[in-house]
Amino acid sequence: MSTVAIIVAAGSSRRMGFDKLTAPLAGLPLLAHSLLAFQNCQKVDHIIVVATDSRTEEFRTLAEQHGINKLNTVVKGGAERCESVSNGIQTALKKIGGAETILVHDGARPLIKDEAICQCIIAAEKYGAASLAQRVSDTLKRTDESAIVTASVERENLWRMETPQAFAANLIAQASLAATHDSVIVTDEVSAVQRFDPSQAIHLIENESANPKITLADDLPLAEALIKNRSRP
Repeated sequence: MSTVAIIVAAGSSRRMGFDKLTAPLAGLPLLAHSLLAFQNCQKVDHIIVVATDSRTEEFRTLAEQHGINKLNTVVKGGAERCESVSNGIQTALKKIGGAETILVHDGARPLIKDEAICQCIIAAEKYGAASLAQRVSDTLKRTDESAIVTASVERENLWRMETPQAFAANLIAQASLAATHDSVIVTDEVSAVQRFDPSQAIHLIENESANPKITLADDLPLAEALIKNRSRP
């Protein structure tokens, strides 16, 4: 039995204005940080990267240059995230015998820690589905179509979903295929599982470390500062 990490790196970086996955971050391409986190996690056996068709060879080379020997393959993504993830999952099941647990992680979350990865795997092995998340601490408001505040939203028991999200392999494979078959766009794999099997409990792992998704140009210097702070004695 094995654990497979699928790294989603098929985005267009439209809001960034330049390619974020290969942007320099603390001396390495951003994507290399994400790959190394799973490479160095002893509970992860294989890595699959999902990329746009034009970048599959580029990311294979990047992984080789940074010693990612757990990389099994780089596969072509789809028009939407859910299609990209489905391609990665189906490849994992076809190419990797005995895949028992599958994790899905955003390639643009380079600050993920080993402990968080391990906690997600352990929870998925025990319960079938788990995700890293953070409790909502901000004040939340609901508005109308004109951005006029109409109500406050209680933040108790509200969470911001992160990745990795981890699942029993057969569960996420069926859920992902169902969403793709029905042309339903889901924004994360937990949503696909909830849609496929509403009775499946999703166990959240509270992440107390910064794990931002790099989306805007200003996110890069913040991530660099966080990495430098972690390396201080």
